[in-house]
Amino acid sequence: MVSDLGVIEQVTLLFGSGMTALTGETGAGKTLLVEAIQLLLGSRADPALVRPGAEEARVDGRFATDEGETVLTRVVPAEGRSRAYIDGRPVPANVLAELGRSLVDLHGQHAHQSLLGSSAQREALDAYARTDLGPLDAARRHVIEVTAALGALGGDARARAREIDLLQFQLAEIDMAAIDDRHEEHKLAFEEDGLADAVAHRHAASAVLETLTGERGARDTLAAGLGWLRDRRPFAEGRARLTSVLADLDDIAADLRSVADGLEDDPERLAAVRSRRNALRDLRRKYGDDLDAVLAFRDDARRRLNDLNAHDETAQSLERALTEAVTATRQAAADVRAQRAGAAPKLAKDIERRLRALAMPHAIVEIAVGEADQGNPGDVVFLLSANRGSAPQPLSKVASGGELSRAMLATSLALLSTRRSGPETLVFDEVDAGVGGAAAVAVGEALAALGVSRQVLVVTHLAQVAAVAGAQILVAKTDRKRATRTSTTRLEGEARVRELSRMLSGQPESETARRHAEELLATGRPSASRAG
Repeated sequence: MVSDLGVIEQVTLLFGSGMTALTGETGAGKTLLVEAIQLLLGSRADPALVRPGAEEARVDGRFATDEGETVLTRVVPAEGRSRAYIDGRPVPANVLAELGRSLVDLHGQHAHQSLLGSSAQREALDAYARTDLGPLDAARRHVIEVTAALGALGGDARARAREIDLLQFQLAEIDMAAIDDRHEEHKLAFEEDGLADAVAHRHAASAVLETLTGERGARDTLAAGLGWLRDRRPFAEGRARLTSVLADLDDIAADLRSVADGLEDDPERLAAVRSRRNALRDLRRKYGDDLDAVLAFRDDARRRLNDLNAHDETAQSLERALTEAVTATRQAAADVRAQRAGAAPKLAKDIERRLRALAMPHAIVEIAVGEADQGNPGDVVFLLSANRGSAPQPLSKVASGGELSRAMLATSLALLSTRRSGPETLVFDEVDAGVGGAAAVAVGEALAALGVSRQVLVVTHLAQVAAVAGAQILVAKTDRKRATRTSTTRLEGEARVRELSRMLSGQPESETARRHAEELLATGRPSASRAG
């Protein structure tokens, strides 16, 4: 279901098995339906696609799978980021794309242009050959890792010497501090406080002791009170508690006296404590937020210094490893090249056979695989001769738009024939552009042949292609109440003849076009024996 996407207010489509053709006037919304599928495959969500006046566009796709049914959803708000869902569960767009690609294989309107690129040709050959790229990828990653390790050693002798000097200075500075207690700063701060104000501290302690233990102090007053309660049984509990308080008061007084006696007015020790704190603070400023971080920096610096001092030995080991990695990369590249070279003639003949069935009777296809060099498996180039007597040339130099479309379709058919598994739904958006006549009939038959084993959706302007589809859906645009809306209609009988007549001549009432349309419908259905 598609809602509020461009001129589509709401459309619900149910596609059956086999081939279904989507037809209609240019601008009716066929491309929007393809864009809706692309959104389910994780394509970029453009807020401009949202129907004017709507808050968001939404696409839901329900797919039958081996596990039952899977529902993919993409929501594109007029403002803000798009959202993706699988079976109602929010997921990142890339997760939706990964699952979508396993369900749908979409060949866009200009997909045949990608076949001109060397990467697309290489990927097509690798798909056909089932090339194992894993060892080559792993070998290349290993080369990168070893090269980075060599770079980290420091290849410049002067730079290495400077770093060694710096590390030695830093380690000496930290080691000279002789840090053996990670809590030393806290203890020094406590000691400094005592030393910095020793006289005032002793005076305060003396005043408190006088209050507690002096003549008529708290202790004497408390002791006198206890005397009044002696032998007074009703107050036995209170007397016991006061006795405990008196003992606590004696302990407190003893502690205060001990601390006060320990406080010394020692300027030299105070200066030493302050100097030590400044030294530790300076280390933290340079090497870490606390002493733990300073010590961790020291350990890392020592390891780095050891690595630099062992540079020559380590460098020799890494250089040997690099040589081995480069050799492994070259061997893996040669293996990939061999796989490609072995499959290239087979794929070329397969594409050539299919092109000849697509009204290119003199087509010759070759696939050139370059020599492996320095870890590169070699270039892959598709060559085509479309006419008798001409030498095969790269596709970009010899193929017209129609020939490229057929080359893409023939390549797709060849790749599909080798798949043990893959998407059950194939979407072709005007891949028949630039062809006509007998070629159009051949393209239609090839697409319909795919529909024997897969669900095939084709957006087309060619009656020859639409006529061979098992089903045809008309996409039409109407204007009402100052708004443009797109609707879809499954065509049967007379309605389908009328649409094919329009596609043939632009005149749905033309008797000549009608007879041609009826003839296409009567004779255009391919059989399962022609599939593949």
